[in-house]
Amino acid sequence: MTETNEANLKVHYICQTYAETKATRGGQAGLKIVKQFEYSTSHEAETRAEREFRSEECAGADAYMVIEDPDSGEVGEPAFIVRLGAVPDAGEY
Repeated sequence: MTETNEANLKVHYICQTYAETKATRGGQAGLKIVKQFEYSTSHEAETRAEREFRSEECAGADAYMVIEDPDSGEVGEPAFIVRLGAVPDAGEY
């Protein structure tokens, strides 16, 4: 992100879940985002990721935070709180 007034920055705590996709002809299996929730604290996002990961439909779950500059619309790289199960490589965000 570019230099900005830190007082304007907004922190987002996200829980994101994944399901496995089946391989198509000539393709590979992969992951797709199924659910995404936003919370006010890192603890809430982490707790939700842990709860979602226990469900049968969930292949993996992330809890992470990102910082947004509302003035420019820029969003920083995710800082992971917890990563459970099958999740994309961090560079795929």
